[in-house]
Amino acid sequence: PDAGGAKRVTAIADRLNVEFALIHKERKRANEVDRMVLVGDTKDKVAILVDDMADTCGTICLAADKLLEAGATKIYAILTHGIFSGPALQRINNSSFEAVVVTNTMPQEHHMKECDKLRVIDVSMMFAEAVRRTHNGESVSYLFSNVPY
Repeated sequence: PDAGGAKRVTAIADRLNVEFALIHKERKRANEVDRMVLVGDTKDKVAILVDDMADTCGTICLAADKLLEAGATKIYAILTHGIFSGPALQRINNSSFEAVVVTNTMPQEHHMKECDKLRVIDVSMMFAEAVRRTHNGESVSYLFSNVPY
């Protein structure tokens, strides 16, 4: 992650009172990872990969392999946007992930039929509340720590 991403990970880990590790990826060019470096200890731990989106899933599957090599006992992914194009679902099916959790910011019904590891979280009520709050001039940041449903 970039510096901002590392700060967010630290804040989330502190709030959950858990340890964290980072995977730093170096790219040759856009959409091509040259190498990944794991920073932190995942031996005998459950690992949860968090990312904003996954398209072909090459990067998250490589990251899962890296965590498995480092001794993680179970590996999950949580993604905001699951695009899942090309070989993505096949890669997930063949990966070491226990489950890959995505939001429904994009339709996932078809993807779920092709991939048993996929789990979907409905965020429509959260978006509706954010729109309502914006329309009424209320705080949207309130939603970061107070889920209204």
